[in-house]
Amino acid sequence: MAENPHGNGRGRKRRTLEDYAAFTGPINFNSIAQPTVNATNMEMKPTLIHLVQSNQFNGLTHENPYTHLSTFLEICNTIKIHQVPDEAICLSLFPFSLAGNAKACVNSFPYNSLNDWDDVVAKFLKKYFPQSKVNKGKQKIYSFQQDINESLGQAWERFKELLRKTLVHGFDQHTQITFFVAGHRSQTKLMLDASAGGNIKWKTPEEAYELVGNMAASGNDTYNERTHLKKKGVLELQSQDALLAQNKIMTQELEALMKKLSQLPQELQNASLAQH
Repeated sequence: MAENPHGNGRGRKRRTLEDYAAFTGPINFNSIAQPTVNATNMEMKPTLIHLVQSNQFNGLTHENPYTHLSTFLEICNTIKIHQVPDEAICLSLFPFSLAGNAKACVNSFPYNSLNDWDDVVAKFLKKYFPQSKVNKGKQKIYSFQQDINESLGQAWERFKELLRKTLVHGFDQHTQITFFVAGHRSQTKLMLDASAGGNIKWKTPEEAYELVGNMAASGNDTYNERTHLKKKGVLELQSQDALLAQNKIMTQELEALMKKLSQLPQELQNASLAQH
């Protein structure tokens, strides 16, 4: 029997190079898999898709992927569909929130390979906020320095912006406020100590955080004007504020010492006063 030109003699169809070149893949090219949920309930209205598309991420250098995810989740949290999990809603809508290079990047993964929302978020952040960028953001936080003409309020807002830009910095409240105070000029530190009743280190992290926030909100404009008042060949006028703050601290320490002395027997008081 003659050999079938379209077979290999073993019952299998013979495939030519042209056959292999022919496209046989899926019609849908999306990497994010469509959730397997009740198709009747899973309906995304055009107005909802348009809302998501108004907050698109393109993968540009000035865009923050954490800010994008935060806004996207805020939108998704307002959507509730009967018998449809929240994760399925996020998976269905997330492609509409991407554009340009970001959309191409997410779709570069194998077809239907992304079927878990946490996995999508992890891959998205790994691409647009890698560990090198996290390390750079953390370095800016722990090396924070108050600018020469920057008020306390301005410095506080700039510091908080650094924290927002790198949300995964991992610094607790105690570490944050320590970095912030350590990065200030001596005059500002004296004012913080005076407002804290002697030394801001005596405050708890929560108390110190609140104190700095209140001072930044109430004294921003006044202090900013003083930092710009300069004269050639003389110290800045803000040094007067520093001296007043230092005198206040010394007065408080002296009052505390006298209070302790008043509680001692008369003989010990005389001996202590003689030593001073």
